Amino acid sequence: MPKTKTGETKYIEAIGRRKTAVARVRITPGASAFSVNEKPLESYFQIPEHRVTCQEVFQKISDLPKFAITVMVSGAGLSSQAEAVRHGLARALVEWNPELRPMLGKFGYLKRDPRMRERKKFGLRRARRAPQWSKR
Repeated sequence: MPKTKTGETKYIEAIGRRKTAVARVRITPGASAFSVNEKPLESYFQIPEHRVTCQEVFQKISDLPKFAITVMVSGAGLSSQAEAVRHGLARALVEWNPELRPMLGKFGYLKRDPRMRERKKFGLRRARRAPQWSKR
């Protein structure tokens, strides 16, 4: 665990990604708090499924100490941002305790989801949607 010159524990930082969302996650052992973009988790992720996605790591691993978590997330949509937060949180916990790697890997939280949006092609309306064909 990283320590400062005075011996106190410092935060651990990790980056999580999903589509074009990037989440910079900092965990600090101690008080229990969860803030995303300087807002409480409940006010940033208002849909309950997104909050559950962010906190899945803590639900799967029960014997973790309390952490103060601060996240700066940007890009993509809220669902992708929630998954990026989960990815970054899992990476930070592995940096804090390497023994968690097999368990988090088994749940798939350490793997960066490579699926991206397909680009739009010329002559088409979207990536694969062709203009409507008319006989006359």
